[in-house]
Amino acid sequence: MTYKPIEQRFSVEYQYRLHFTRDLFSPENDQLAEIIRSYKPEGTTKLLFVLDDGVAAAFPGLHDKIQAWCRLNEATDFREIITVAGGEEVKNDDRYVEEVLKAIDRNHICRHSFVIVIGGGAVIDMAGYAATIAHRGVKLIRVPTTVLSQNDAAVGVKNGINYFGKKNFIGTFAVPYAIINDADFLTTLEQRDWIAGVSEGVKVSLIKDHDFFEFIERHAADFPARKPDIMQELIYRCAELHMQHIARGGDPFESGSSRPLDFGHWAAHKLEHMTGYSIRHGEAVAVGMALDVTYAMLCNITTEEVRNRVIRVLETIGFDLRLPVNGDEEIETLLNGIEEFREHLGGKLTITLLTEIGNKHDVHEIDTALMREAIRIMSNQQIDA
Repeated sequence: MTYKPIEQRFSVEYQYRLHFTRDLFSPENDQLAEIIRSYKPEGTTKLLFVLDDGVAAAFPGLHDKIQAWCRLNEATDFREIITVAGGEEVKNDDRYVEEVLKAIDRNHICRHSFVIVIGGGAVIDMAGYAATIAHRGVKLIRVPTTVLSQNDAAVGVKNGINYFGKKNFIGTFAVPYAIINDADFLTTLEQRDWIAGVSEGVKVSLIKDHDFFEFIERHAADFPARKPDIMQELIYRCAELHMQHIARGGDPFESGSSRPLDFGHWAAHKLEHMTGYSIRHGEAVAVGMALDVTYAMLCNITTEEVRNRVIRVLETIGFDLRLPVNGDEEIETLLNGIEEFREHLGGKLTITLLTEIGNKHDVHEIDTALMREAIRIMSNQQIDA
């Protein structure tokens, strides 16, 4: 007997929210309590906190403040706070994932409990990955504490760690229950981290929103001056564009090959690995965008005027755009990042380039001779911006 294939189709609706607040764990702040009650109006919900050690050091009383807040809120069943290393180190060693999984098991965190991760993008990526593989998915609340995580890394649906020397080689797509941006966490960032996250705002404005880029251009000198209102506007508009792309771009879980939000990222990911992650992700993205817009100029996809305008804004914000590569061997190593990016996409190379401010153009092949020339230009800055 021949059996016909059995076929079914279903869809699942997802919803998540990005909230904005200050002093999240103040006794008077009920933002987090409302989020928890929105999931479970009655009874208590178990909470496991994962805390970035850099945040713990910058806010010495945070452990006690979190526990005091939990005692005041009857809907919470506080279980534990575990502290993990901050920065890219936490994604380069899978023992941190195991540490979070052990805490989930030890505290009987189930699919109706919450893991609340407080930290930079790397910690959020790692803890999010652990939460989504435990019990096939534990509820996750993200509390990002850096500019880059508040405007980009934590507002998406990706989680992951690095493996085989490759950025985000292991990971999942999972929608967080909520994200909470607390502006107070940004106040202790060192200047380098304050600046680094601005690159993601520049990125999304360049490929999606001319008016947003002009806002950044007008205020480029205000970012190194640490004007909080300007930074909050950038974070809000960048996060809004990022979430709109996820919801309306037609490919929230990246089953295709086009990833416009990774503009400048093929080189950025490779540069991070080549420098032993001494370069911040946002710094690498700024360099990667400068490289790709230079390549686009050499290919006549964009103009020298557009290229120089982008370079000028990035340098005014405070980025050093010189490529940290020396000699032909390192240039070839960097170029290998194109093939690694193709693999990461799933077979078909798709690299986003800039045509004009606010408009992108995807290419599926790279002229390596011209890219080598772009690398040499950005290594020596032979074109004055």
